[in-house]
Amino acid sequence: MRSLICLALVALLTPSLSAGHTLVANEGGKLCWFDADGNVTSTVQLKGAPHDIHVLENGNVLTHQGTEIVELDGKSHEVVWSFDARKLATVDRVELHSIAPLPNGQMMVALSGEGKIFEIDRDGNVKRTITLKRDNPHPHRDTRQVRPVIAGDQWTYLVAQEGDGFVREYNRDGKIVWEYDVPMFGKQAKGGHGPEAFGDAVFCALRLENGNTLISTGNGHSVIEVTPQKDIVWKVDQNDLKDITLAWVTTLQVMDNGNIVLGNCHAGPGQPQIVEIDRDKQVVWSLMDFEHLGNSVSNSVIID
Repeated sequence: MRSLICLALVALLTPSLSAGHTLVANEGGKLCWFDADGNVTSTVQLKGAPHDIHVLENGNVLTHQGTEIVELDGKSHEVVWSFDARKLATVDRVELHSIAPLPNGQMMVALSGEGKIFEIDRDGNVKRTITLKRDNPHPHRDTRQVRPVIAGDQWTYLVAQEGDGFVREYNRDGKIVWEYDVPMFGKQAKGGHGPEAFGDAVFCALRLENGNTLISTGNGHSVIEVTPQKDIVWKVDQNDLKDITLAWVTTLQVMDNGNIVLGNCHAGPGQPQIVEIDRDKQVVWSLMDFEHLGNSVSNSVIID
């Protein structure tokens, strides 16, 4: 079965960056490019641990090192543009956990500690500011990933607010138009980062084509799909996947065929860091590479 999984991986991923490498960032601040056989083809050491990665239309990679946003050339991996988001701050301690390109050519920057989303141009000029509701303000936990929900030339923002255990959707005027309190499912909170921990430290939320929202619950060890009425209609729990234990569930990526790629952070040796599953909760493929990635892979992206 393991050889079949490897063959499936080869069939899914072709050996060129634009056609399907898996791009991974670990908490040590290292980006690794993998080929279709799971071999590392190149690495880039950043100055800080990134929590977000995007592949732009030109093939370049948008990520960050600490509070500095960087765009890397898709082939040479050299920095071709950068901007230090700390320049946007009015408080002493801030952290950057999420960035995203916008349809108008500008960029979304979510600055924890400041508790705001900024829309900026490439010169760093602020075009719009959205102030977030924060029940438990903290420079490390205000936000994890923030995702624009695009509808034509309009968009809102789905914000994973880790410290509050909420997903909140804000319009560009700063109004909350939808929110979801990530449930604890009757369990008590437990400290730590691995499979033994538990909480509602939500990491990512994506709006699906059917209008539902897909949520990775962080140290809740699960992925849930929630309707606009806040009903859970699908869930992958900690031990639902064969031979895999979910720990801190991080990045989500929905493939064209509906499969879901998720990040499995802090799960420990012997557990994959990246997993693709179908809607029947069958594992399509997984990637485990502790030599290059360690135990703190916060995010990844597959390039089709």
